[in-house]
Amino acid sequence: MSEPVARLLIELEDITPRIWRRVDVPTGITLATLHEVIQAVMRWEYAHLYEIRVGERVYGEPLPGMESPSRRVYKAQGVRLNKLIDRGVDRFLYAYDFGDDWRHRVTIEGVRDGDADMDYPAFVEGARRAPPEDVGGLPGFEGFLEAIGDRRHPQHAELLEWAGGAFDPEDIESSLNNGEVVDPRR
Repeated sequence: MSEPVARLLIELEDITPRIWRRVDVPTGITLATLHEVIQAVMRWEYAHLYEIRVGERVYGEPLPGMESPSRRVYKAQGVRLNKLIDRGVDRFLYAYDFGDDWRHRVTIEGVRDGDADMDYPAFVEGARRAPPEDVGGLPGFEGFLEAIGDRRHPQHAELLEWAGGAFDPEDIESSLNNGEVVDPRR
């Protein structure tokens, strides 16, 4: 029998049209590993702090001297997804890059036995490419899309070069379509 897997729907909040991913992950992964999965499928670059908010509890990487009595951050490495599922949690918030403030709604759509022939985590499906790192949050991303979509925009060439060349907001990157979650740090 294979380890149980959870199907997760990850949606970037406040963006229209929606940017989303659906992934299957082992239920035994830690929240820190889940952070890495989200980074990989959104093609983020692990460049900023993150937190996972489950109700009133916040998980992440506690920084010495940065906690306050009113806001404690618990170690994400110390909590497994299956413990949240066992407590009846079916959705939570993943926040990344507190400057750009990317908030992702994560919904646990279901749990099933994993396929013995499948490597997990596995990308299932999704839509639209995530914003580039350090684009300036939602307003910056909207301005970026406007500039790269108009060849006459004064920042068109500069922003395309900054983004590493062509940027198609509809392409979630074909490397994700083979079912593997590719770690961009490799």
